[in-house]
Amino acid sequence: MSGYGIEEHGAPYSFEYRLFFKNANGDYISPFHDIPILADKDIFHMVVEVPRWTNAKMEIATKDPLNPIKQDVKKGKLRYVANMFPHKGYIWNYGAIPQTWEDPGHKDQHTGCCGDNDPIDVCEIGSRICSRGEVIRVKVLGILAMIDEGETDWKVIVINVGDPDAASYNNIEDVRRLKPGYLEATVEWFRRYKVPDGKPENQFAFNAELKDKDFAIDIIQSTHAHWKALVAKKADGGSINCMNTTVEDSPFRCSTESANEIVNSMPPPCGGDCEVPEDLDNWFYYQGQ
Repeated sequence: MSGYGIEEHGAPYSFEYRLFFKNANGDYISPFHDIPILADKDIFHMVVEVPRWTNAKMEIATKDPLNPIKQDVKKGKLRYVANMFPHKGYIWNYGAIPQTWEDPGHKDQHTGCCGDNDPIDVCEIGSRICSRGEVIRVKVLGILAMIDEGETDWKVIVINVGDPDAASYNNIEDVRRLKPGYLEATVEWFRRYKVPDGKPENQFAFNAELKDKDFAIDIIQSTHAHWKALVAKKADGGSINCMNTTVEDSPFRCSTESANEIVNSMPPPCGGDCEVPEDLDNWFYYQGQ
C-alpha cells in the first residue's frame, strides 16, 4: 500500500459509499492532491479505483472534499460497465495517477480536444488483482489517446513494479511481444464499453495507435503541470474540489482538524454490501460496426 491506508464509509454499491485515504500517520488526505505523482525516479504512484474483472465504475470524487473514491452515477443510477464479449468487467486494474489533471480549458495539440476534467487514467497490466483504494508503484509503458464524447481521455498503460515479470516490461512493444492481443483488446474495450448504454463507439487519435513510454511520460508531465496550476488557483477548476493537507503554497490547503471534520460528517464505516443489479453478470455480445 506504499504507506497509505483507507477507510470506507457507507455500504459499497450504494449512493452513500465513500472510501477515504490516510497517510502513514493515520491522517486523512486527498488521493488526488496529497499523494505524490512520483514514488521514485521514473516510478509513478497509481491509485487503484477499479480492480480487474469487477464492474462497478468507482472513481476519485473530484468534486467532493478530500476526493474519496465513490461510485459514479449516471441518470440517477449507480454506474456499472457491462461484460463485453469476451471479457468480464474491466480487463486491467484501473485507476489514476495522482497530482495530474486533464484541463477542460486546454486543447490538446495531439487530439484537438480539451481534457476531461479528471486525473489521468491508468491501466495496470500485471498479474495480481489489486484492491480498491490500493496505492501501488508503477512503471509507465505507453499511452492510448481516446476521444470520449469530444473530450481527450488519455489511458496510460503501466505495470506494477512489484509484479514478478515487471523487469521484462520497459516499453509498449514489450507488452505487444509478451502479452499478444492484450493491447488490441484494450483498444476494443475502450471503443465499445459504452455501447451497451446506448452510446456510440468511442474514437481515438493516432488511428488508435498506442504511443511509447517517452510519449506517455511527456503527456503525464503535461497533466501534472496543469494540476499544479489548479491547486495554486492559477487555473479555473470550476467545481473541482482542491482541498488538500500537504501541498505547499496552495490556498486550498487545510488543517488535519478540518479534514477530520469532513470525514466525521459522513455516514459511519460500512457494514454489508448493498445489492447489485440482477443483470450485472449478463454477457453483452456486440458484433461491431
